[in-house]
Amino acid sequence: MVVDTPLFSVLLSFCAPQIAFKISHMKCPYCGHKDTDVIETRDSEDLTVTRRRRSCGKCEKRFTTYERMEQIPLTVIKKDGRRETFDREKLRRGIWRASGKTTLKADDVDRIVDEVEKELIGGEATEFPSKKIGELVAKRLKKIDKIAYIRFSSVFKQFVDIEDLEKEVHKLI
Repeated sequence: MVVDTPLFSVLLSFCAPQIAFKISHMKCPYCGHKDTDVIETRDSEDLTVTRRRRSCGKCEKRFTTYERMEQIPLTVIKKDGRRETFDREKLRRGIWRASGKTTLKADDVDRIVDEVEKELIGGEATEFPSKKIGELVAKRLKKIDKIAYIRFSSVFKQFVDIEDLEKEVHKLI
């Protein structure tokens, strides 16, 4: 089936994903041919990514494309007033550092990062103080691993002395 209009192609992909069809303007990465057949379409569980298997009509090679909704960039307002783009990998590394040698698994860290990012995206604002992000992470760590929570909080809340740490531990008991 050859389809000339992009709107029809999108509608068809939702209504009948099992049907292969042409979508113009998708260039083959191997030969550069502009028309490709969509062989298979699958959505991720959370419906944020669409994976398409494609075949080139000219060279007949197959390749995969991923469609993701364009996001408005989230901005983090640092304690000193600087602004920087939200970086999920930076957040992941920070959580991972705090959870070293604890029972926290990589899947737990990924889930926390996903949940925090979704909560930020779902809000009204696009700029967030770093403190808000720290609170969202700490809330989730507290439920999963108390040691990782204390380690993360000691950096996030900037514990000055042992008394600060002791107060936080007593809140958990």
